Amino acid sequence: MIKKCLFPAAGYGTRFLPATKATPKEMLPVLTKPLIQYGVEEAVQAGITMMAIITGRGKRAIEDHFDISYELEHQIKGSSKEYLLDEIRSLIDTCTFSYTRQVEMKGLGHAILIGETLIGTEPFAVILADDLCDGDVLEQMKQLYNKYRCSIVAIEEVPREETNKYGVIAGKQIEEDVYMVNTMVEKPAPEEAPSNLAIIGRYILTPDIFDILRETKPGKGGEIQITDALMTQAQRGMVLAYKFKGRRFDCGSVDGFVEATNYFYNLEKSKQ
Repeated sequence: MIKKCLFPAAGYGTRFLPATKATPKEMLPVLTKPLIQYGVEEAVQAGITMMAIITGRGKRAIEDHFDISYELEHQIKGSSKEYLLDEIRSLIDTCTFSYTRQVEMKGLGHAILIGETLIGTEPFAVILADDLCDGDVLEQMKQLYNKYRCSIVAIEEVPREETNKYGVIAGKQIEEDVYMVNTMVEKPAPEEAPSNLAIIGRYILTPDIFDILRETKPGKGGEIQITDALMTQAQRGMVLAYKFKGRRFDCGSVDGFVEATNYFYNLEKSKQ
């Protein structure tokens, strides 16, 4: 059973400067909720209630968000605005939140390795908050994990000219939308990409990934890449890639962030 979800949230968010100079990119709001809250809600929807968050300098706002603000709640108690805190209070009451810091920015693989002290020796999920998904992506992946009991990455098709922005997989299709990975490359040039199946920010990882990450040498960009560690795991056993059902927005880019805002705004309007 997957009980913990890891959120790497120590990055600088340089594509959103100057907004992210003092505000964590994970706290940028799509409508009235910060990106990381959408991720926590997705994890809760999948039955996961233990959130492990990798933070860094200047990220205290994340901890404050998932905590009670007594002064604010006192000010709006009994008013027409009190209901606006219902969702976040529900998450605070339902979940436990633990934190540790990534002191040096050495890549996603390094961030996940830092999370070992919070995860322990059990399988776990990973959500990258700036990949905002509409749909129960993590729940879909959890059901697949229950069947195969191995690491799983979420994938989607991207234009061939954009493969240099993603980790890209190739493999043997073993059932509808499920591939057994035999190749995994970090940000390949379009002419070198093994496919156009790109990894997005949803993972389920088995705990042996930590030992593999310790062995993994820095790769592309001088960083410890999770794709390199997963490729080693695939060679030693099995890693699956799952073409999920739902819609994903790259909120690490301005274009994707604006697209997500418009999409969720229209979605909310349609419910009224």
